[in-house]
Parts: sequence; C-alpha cells; structure tokens
Amino acid sequence: MAARRIAVMGAGYVGLTTAACFAHLGHQVTCVDVDAKRVAALSEAEVDQHEPRLAELVEESLRTGRLRFVVGVPANLSDVDFLFLAVPTPTGESGAADLSAVADVLTRTRERLPAGCVVVIKSTVPVGTTMRVTNLLARRDVTVVANPEFLREGHAVEDFLHPQRIVVGSEDEASALRVLSLYAGTDAPTVITGSASAELVKYASNCFLAMKLSYVNTLAELCEQAGADIEDVTAGMRLDERIGAAFLDPGPGWGGSCLPKDTKALLSTSDTLDVDFPLLRAAIDTNTHQVRRVAGKVRDAVGGSLRGVRIGVLGLTFKAGTDDLRDSPALAVAELLAAEGAELTGYDPCVPEGASPGPVRVVDTPQRAARDASAIVVLTEWPEFAALDWTQMAGQVRHPVVVDSRDLLPAEKVQAAGFRLIATGKPDTGT
Repeated sequence: MAARRIAVMGAGYVGLTTAACFAHLGHQVTCVDVDAKRVAALSEAEVDQHEPRLAELVEESLRTGRLRFVVGVPANLSDVDFLFLAVPTPTGESGAADLSAVADVLTRTRERLPAGCVVVIKSTVPVGTTMRVTNLLARRDVTVVANPEFLREGHAVEDFLHPQRIVVGSEDEASALRVLSLYAGTDAPTVITGSASAELVKYASNCFLAMKLSYVNTLAELCEQAGADIEDVTAGMRLDERIGAAFLDPGPGWGGSCLPKDTKALLSTSDTLDVDFPLLRAAIDTNTHQVRRVAGKVRDAVGGSLRGVRIGVLGLTFKAGTDDLRDSPALAVAELLAAEGAELTGYDPCVPEGASPGPVRVVDTPQRAARDASAIVVLTEWPEFAALDWTQMAGQVRHPVVVDSRDLLPAEKVQAAGFRLIATGKPDTGT
C-alpha cells in the first residue's frame, strides 16, 4: 500500500505511540503538540515514557524522515490524508469526558483540512461524539471515523503493531476502509461498524475489565473470611475458557489513565440515556472500598493506630511495567495512611529518588524503604519484590510484618525470614 500522509494531534501516550508506529509502518507522519519543550525533546528522540521500543521507533522514524514533531497546528494541512485526534479527554465535573481539547483542535483545523481528508478519532470519547464532530466540522467533503485505541501501558508498541483487534466505525464505509488500510501488515481481526458502536466497544471493554477486577477483589475478601485461598480459587476459574485467565489477580484496586476515567464516563452516558447500570456503579464503589480495605489491613497490622508509625511502601505506579502514577491505587492507599498520621517511605523501580508522589518520600532501594518500618506494604506487582532477599529485609525493619496487597510474595520465603505475612485472599500467618 502506498504511504499516506498523517497528522496526529497530541504527542501524549496514545498520540506518540500512534505517530511512531504509523511511521514505522511506512507512512509520512507529523505529530503535533502544544508543549514546545516536549516537541523539542521528541525532535531529538528524547522519549520520557517508560514504554518498550517506543524510543527506538521514534529515533528510527526521525532518521528516515518519516516522522516529524511540530508545535501547534501547522498553517498548511493541504497535503494531509488523515487527521488523527489523540488529545486528552479527562473526566469532567459531571463524570462525563471533557471534550474541550477535541473541540479546540477542530476549531483550529476545520478550515485548513483539504477535501477528501478523513478525521479519525483515536481519543476515547463518549458515544455519539463522531456524529457531533461531523456536525461541528460542517464539511461535506471531510468525513469522520471512530478508531478507538486498545493500548496497554507497558505494551503499547506491541499492541499497536500486533493488535488483538482493529475497530473502525463510520457511517461512510469507504472512509472506514481507508482508515483500515493504514494498518496493512498488522494482520489483526477487524470490526467495521457504525461510529456509535465503535465508540462503545472501547468503553464496554475497559468497564468489563474493571468489573472483573472488582469481582475478584471482593472474592479475595470472601476467601479471607471463609478460610479459602484466592490463588487456588482463581486457578480453578482460569481453566474455564468462558471466563479467561486475565484480570483475575487481586490487588489494592484498579487505576491508571483509563479504567477510572472510562467507568465514570460510561456511567455518565448511561445516566444521560436513562439506562440503569448497577453493575458498573457497584464496580466503582467496590474499588473505593478496596483501597480503604488495604489501608485498614495496614492499620490493624501495626496495632490499630498509625500516628507517627513508619510504613515502608513497595510500589507506587498503578501497575508494574509503567512509570504512570495517574489514579494509582498505591497512592490512594498511601494518602489514607498518611491521613491517619503514618510516615511513608517508598520505593518503585520507575519512580526516582527525591520524587514527591503524594505523601511518600521516595528512596532508591527497597531496603531503604523498609528501614525502621513497623510494617511493609506491597502495592504494585513488580516481580523484583518477590525476588528480594527477605532475610536482609528483616534486618532493616522495626517489626517484621508485610501486608501483600497484590498476593505477589513467595509465602514460605517471606515467613522463613521471620515475617508475619498478611496476603490478600489468604489466611493471616499470625504473629
């Protein structure tokens, strides 16, 4: 397929990945952002995201000339075949997605787009946005297509180049097929549908995963009360192909840049359309409860009062494999602990010493995080925490207690080092 000329509006997580990967596939890509410092850094192949292969693809595409970064909307868009919108859509005050960045881009580009250009909405947007954008553009010679992203942080490049599915939604089939052709070579199952259905696929997927996580977290709480082992229970569940193996690991709650925002947005859409969605509402409430439950476990582990008590925190990002702290359940737990007077020292492989994520003082080793702690709490599932020398860790703490909110640590190894292990979904090993 001949190379196409693509403009990607937004150089954030989604926009940068989209731009770099399309350039890698052979297209001519201009990536636009309002942050001049970010554009300058990216133009020198300086990528600050912890995302495997992304920096490599940016450097490769800059070298070949297939990718360039510019500040603001280019004055001339006359040679653009596709305009991708990859701007933020954060949660607004009502819970609905804030589309002001989308509207701003359209205002700035509407008169500059050439006839035959396709505007592609890559940002996660509420159902009906594609049609609203079409009306806002008021250009019969420009079509709008929904093409939601399904990128997992820490796996974004892999997910783009080897996707599980490509979803394209439009009321104009020819335009949908044009967008689909951009992905030639990725060899993925495709869904071509109407714009509303395509928009809903993204929300439906993420909200289902959130509900699945809330379910397993409540199940873990039930296991603790019933004397069952959540690891054994989920092992049996994973063998049922109707359930699937993924998203059955208990934790301190779900977070990140997608699930919290998307659950609120879908709930807001449901309320607007007068559709009751108690399952989704319960998933959100359960997630809030889970954060409080983990904080309560730490409080109980130190005897009931956290005032002036030092707690060692292992893990700050919302999940392993990323440096993203947005809506991190680890930080939500930390905030609750600090509100009760705890002194928090933390370590995370992707958060540098001296950073200030909420109330946690970040240090450069797990051992320093554990020093003089009355309890250690594991909040992110970094595999290196399971591989720690727990005998060495025992020599650092004031009291050998570990609250493992991720059910990550090897129980025998930790207990042999003298720790009391309080794991999610498992019996307390006692004092």
